[in-house]
Amino acid sequence: MATKNLLKPEIGFPTLFNDMFKPWNDLIDYNRFWGKPITVPPVNIIENTSDYKVTLVAPGLKREDFKIDVNSNLLTISVEKEEKMEEEEEKYTRKEYNYTSFSRSFTMPEEVKLEDIEATYKDGMLMLVLPKKEEARKAVVNKHITVK
Repeated sequence: MATKNLLKPEIGFPTLFNDMFKPWNDLIDYNRFWGKPITVPPVNIIENTSDYKVTLVAPGLKREDFKIDVNSNLLTISVEKEEKMEEEEEKYTRKEYNYTSFSRSFTMPEEVKLEDIEATYKDGMLMLVLPKKEEARKAVVNKHITVK
């Protein structure tokens, strides 16, 4: 229990560097200059009788930022985005940039009709519809299995 408490920054040993710059760190909005980091965005996949719906949460992007590729039965969604900021004042010039990227890949079932996959991006949500082939729609069998 004592070991866990040492790992908490507010209880453990203070760092001189963080304490010394704390007043300035609280005043500066680092997200304004460096952007918010994007981790691998969460995905929901729902199967219906006629299709699969893939929803990826990725706010702050534009639809042009997405690259969606299908190679055989592998669906890959990726983003590479670079933002540059330049600020010029009388005695200095500051240039900063932010580079963001992620990639998600999914193995699709053979029943997906690859040529009819559609994607839309709205309100920070990328939505893909992967329609099933006609024969796969008819082959859906529902069966209840009793646990013994």
